[in-house]
Amino acid sequence: MNTFHVPAVDISPYVHGGTSAARADVAAAIDAACREVGFIQILGHGIAPELIDGFTNAMDDFFALPQDAKKQWRRPASENRGYTPPKSETLALSAGVQSETRMKDFFEAFNVGSSASDYPGTALIESHYAENTWPSVDGFRVQVNAWRSEAGRIARTMVTIFEDALGLERGAIADLATHPIEVLRMNNYALPEGTHVEVDEDLIGMGEHTDYGIVTILWADQVKGLQVLHGRQWHDVQPADGALLINLGDLTTRLTNEKWLSTLHRVKPPIVNGTIQRRRSAAYFFDGDAEAVVGPLRAFVDEQYPRLYADVTVDEHIAAKLTGSRAGLLNTAAEREATRVLAAGY
Repeated sequence: MNTFHVPAVDISPYVHGGTSAARADVAAAIDAACREVGFIQILGHGIAPELIDGFTNAMDDFFALPQDAKKQWRRPASENRGYTPPKSETLALSAGVQSETRMKDFFEAFNVGSSASDYPGTALIESHYAENTWPSVDGFRVQVNAWRSEAGRIARTMVTIFEDALGLERGAIADLATHPIEVLRMNNYALPEGTHVEVDEDLIGMGEHTDYGIVTILWADQVKGLQVLHGRQWHDVQPADGALLINLGDLTTRLTNEKWLSTLHRVKPPIVNGTIQRRRSAAYFFDGDAEAVVGPLRAFVDEQYPRLYADVTVDEHIAAKLTGSRAGLLNTAAEREATRVLAAGY
């Protein structure tokens, strides 16, 4: 029986201008990881530890505020911005598989992202580019934007690596993301630390789901909770020291005609000896231009591998996903994602 592990890849040849041979080795390792797991640990990303410390401290300062104070920064579900209180989302609905009667996910979050003002003179589907709300917490905006900028750099680097790993011309994926929908979601698993719980299957930090876009850059602390579905079993995933986690989104699955699959994952309660442990994460979602049309690329369609997906705009795809997770309506457009979840025993 093989032991499950998340592959670790040092991407420094792409970050710091390595040789073509070194970049080829990285691309090959990424291809293997994306085919086999869909989650990757990356090292050599070039983010200074002090920037990460500043960012996580800013998260802590915000989430430490009283609940009533945080709620003043709540925004409409359609905007995907601002504060999300605990038990107000059900991520599994985005994958088309879960009843609304199940207990909603107990994480709380704060979202920021690219806004219309970031792209002056560009015609946009503005529903995906809402302006940000910034809480009155010292240093929060500066530290969060510093992290968001670095996460965006890494996402674009990963797109370049993906193109090389898939044998595509440069721009085959990158040209779909000239003014991308991008969201940074800061998560806090909000049952108070030390709370005693009786664990059952309805207590969930974040329900089983796939991410929606091209690639996700994830910072997570090393407390257990994140799990990846592989080989019909859930496996714990914890980043190594200094590593970030990378996972594929549904748009990459569509582009590659399922050569690479977005990986189902969830967050279970971080519980040790019956009590909740503190856990935080921050996911940067890189989702492509809202008006971009995404379907299987020609390189991945032939008589042996027929086209599995119709073309869809990023706008249509993301809107359907958000209607599931944030508005609480089952995403009926996620047929293939739902089939994968159900095949795992749900």
